[in-house]
Amino acid sequence: MSTDILIDIPAEHLVEITVLESNHGQRLDQFLAQHAALFSGDFSRAMFQELIVKKKVLVNDLVRKNNYRVRTHELIQVSVPAPIPSELVPEPVEFTLVYEDDYILVLSKPPGIVVHPACGNLTGTLVHGLLHHCTGLSGINGQIRPGIVHRLDKDTSGVMVVAKNDEAHHSLSSQFKNKTAKKTYYALLDGVPSGKEGKICSSIGRHPVNRKKMAVVAETRGKAAVTNWKVMTRFDHNLLWAEIGIETGRTHQIRVHMASIGLPVAGDAVYGKKNDKYNDLGIKRQCLHASRLSFSHPATNQQVTYVAELSPDLAGVLELLQFSVREL
Repeated sequence: MSTDILIDIPAEHLVEITVLESNHGQRLDQFLAQHAALFSGDFSRAMFQELIVKKKVLVNDLVRKNNYRVRTHELIQVSVPAPIPSELVPEPVEFTLVYEDDYILVLSKPPGIVVHPACGNLTGTLVHGLLHHCTGLSGINGQIRPGIVHRLDKDTSGVMVVAKNDEAHHSLSSQFKNKTAKKTYYALLDGVPSGKEGKICSSIGRHPVNRKKMAVVAETRGKAAVTNWKVMTRFDHNLLWAEIGIETGRTHQIRVHMASIGLPVAGDAVYGKKNDKYNDLGIKRQCLHASRLSFSHPATNQQVTYVAELSPDLAGVLELLQFSVREL
């Protein structure tokens, strides 16, 4: 997500991309590699070439070769295979342990770590690291996602909770589904706000062209989504440090909603802006951090809150920006 949400892995899913005029004449494999951010996992040009050879890529319903030159308005369809089920081998994967008992494990996920295996990320995921850290995780979500009740996007850092047994899994899943679990994020936004705070109530659904991308859509085509935002600090270059709370948990909710009002998350390669100032500040990923998570403990029913400190890269960006603070 950029917000967190429970997502099922389909047997095979279809990604559709329409060729824009700016891409006219590109090689097919190069075109797909340029749009790799629309796919789950890390897809290289070589991986797209393999899919093309296996006839998993169609151009206007026709099989083409890697060196085919795409044309404006052509529809590119990519059938992305699901990961091959296999026994997950525990691996040491970086994450910070925030809290752990017999029921739950709370952690701070670094940016760049995928939560569970998917096509393009069959190893080195958070799940592999969890299995290396402990042997007991809830098996409700199956072998690929043991203990996982919600997730964060690969390049979103921050706090997550994992279920260590089925009792905890049922409780936590219910809380996320019923919206009683509360999540607070911090984000560096890029734009000029219309005020100091606001509430976005816009439905979110699949993008009409790029099916792996989400968008604000009509109520009949999407699911209700509510995002609350408040500017905490304003910097030069139209950058804002904001606190964001979500009342729903839709895929990429914060990233889509904030972009829809002209305040995209800085560094977001899919929904944001391209700007040289990001390089100057060392921004290499979407500046979104899940800071605080509150829920009822599955065993005690007591309300608990856990906080994840900012990851070093995001803390470094804010340190550089402290020299350019402006009045709200």
